[in-house]
Amino acid sequence: MFTEYKNLPNNSRVWIYQSDREFTTNEMAVISKKAKDFINQWTRHGDDLKGSFTIKYNQFLVLAVDESFNNVSGCSIDSSVRFIQELEKELKVDLMNKMNVTFKDDKHINLVKLHDFQQFAKEKKITSETIVFNNMVNSKEDFENNWEVPAKESWHKRFLV
Repeated sequence: MFTEYKNLPNNSRVWIYQSDREFTTNEMAVISKKAKDFINQWTRHGDDLKGSFTIKYNQFLVLAVDESFNNVSGCSIDSSVRFIQELEKELKVDLMNKMNVTFKDDKHINLVKLHDFQQFAKEKKITSETIVFNNMVNSKEDFENNWEVPAKESWHKRFLV
């Protein structure tokens, strides 16, 4: 059951999928339609899930579920992963590569392999103040407050010199 993202409670569970490139305007329209359709049929053992999505920086797709309405199950999570995999195939993007790391350079978003991120940190091209995207957050509140943070406040800090 689709609801507007802004209407979800702060404790809603989120999953962040970062694309290996920016989405085009047409792709964003396709993602929005398909995400809404998916959420409208998303269930947990036959029970509706109340969910939503948002797209940030034309590069991050965030799925969200209000678990105070119904908890997600392994099967419902699996169906969301299949949905994401279908989007990957259709749009020819990589949304699930956890070895890609994103960070901001002024207003520009950079996506690099984890190894390159580590090298940039060694070379001090990335510092404790570099804004990184912590895709490990798992609630709407954390997403809104702790997703885009200085590297020193994220799991990325382990790579800092």
